[in-house]
Amino acid sequence: MKLAFVFLALSLTAAAQDYTAERTSDHGIPVVRLADTVRKVEVAVVPSVGNTAYEMKANGKNILYFPYADVSEFQKEPRLAGIPLLAPWANRLDQQAFFANGKKYNFDMELGNVRGEIPIHGLLSGSSYWEVSTVSADKTSARYTARLRFWKHPELMAQWPFAHEYEMTYSLHDGELEVRLTITNLSTEPMPVAVGFHPYYQIPGVARDQYVAHIPARNRVVADSRLIPTGEYRAMDLADEFPLRGLTLDDGFIDLARGTDNRAHFYIKSGNQMVETSFGPKYPAAVVWLPNQNGTPQPFICFEPMTAITNAANMKGKYPLQSIAPNARWTESFWVKASGF
Repeated sequence: MKLAFVFLALSLTAAAQDYTAERTSDHGIPVVRLADTVRKVEVAVVPSVGNTAYEMKANGKNILYFPYADVSEFQKEPRLAGIPLLAPWANRLDQQAFFANGKKYNFDMELGNVRGEIPIHGLLSGSSYWEVSTVSADKTSARYTARLRFWKHPELMAQWPFAHEYEMTYSLHDGELEVRLTITNLSTEPMPVAVGFHPYYQIPGVARDQYVAHIPARNRVVADSRLIPTGEYRAMDLADEFPLRGLTLDDGFIDLARGTDNRAHFYIKSGNQMVETSFGPKYPAAVVWLPNQNGTPQPFICFEPMTAITNAANMKGKYPLQSIAPNARWTESFWVKASGF
């Protein structure tokens, strides 16, 4: 009986160690690391730079594009990389203002946290305001949750005057990463939901021109020369699986086809190596960015989960915009998985 008890205790301990979660540091910067030790998947997140996941390693290979020598360099000069959050609006607005509840809200351009005639990517992509809530692991998953109390920061509220909070959870289970976002509206009016993420995916060691991709969309968003949607759409003209060689994209996609799991599934692959991402139903739109620089393909593709198409807040009803009632919450997830590595 005693031996059986010891064996059971050791078995439970081993099962729990299938997943680990820890607060640690990388080049002196506090980070959180999650691991699925059985499937050899590791995720690293830096809370102080937008709560950005900068590594998702499959068998030691990072499928997230991260063009920095280390995370300390990233903190000194943060640019979009890894998995950044775009909030309280994602991608572009057609003016230095947005509309909500029939009212126009002009940005205070003197504050310096909104720049350009076409404001882009919101206010939080490099924010240091994230607070670590929980870091835990058990025999089923490894998890990390952080929150950002938007309402506490006057320079943010001056631009987007809705008191609200974000909670972001990274959860690793069966080799798949779930990124769950919850927004709580603490204001007295409905708040528009125009957020998104801007994940950068790659197949390490493989030139981008050797990838093929899949975008599960039925229609494309028509945009003007500023990449602002016109309110028109056209039928999807990319094959179900298409090569990336010679292609550039900075395009919106809607009417996403969904599987039996109610997710819209995107992927890139080369040979038997594949990086997949899937969007929950409250991400009904996507932006796909596949850039070249001076004729050279950049070594990544971005499949961006969006709560609405670009500039939806300013389209005066031409595209449906989700909103959060006062004292209510909005929650949705997207998932990332690598195979063949």
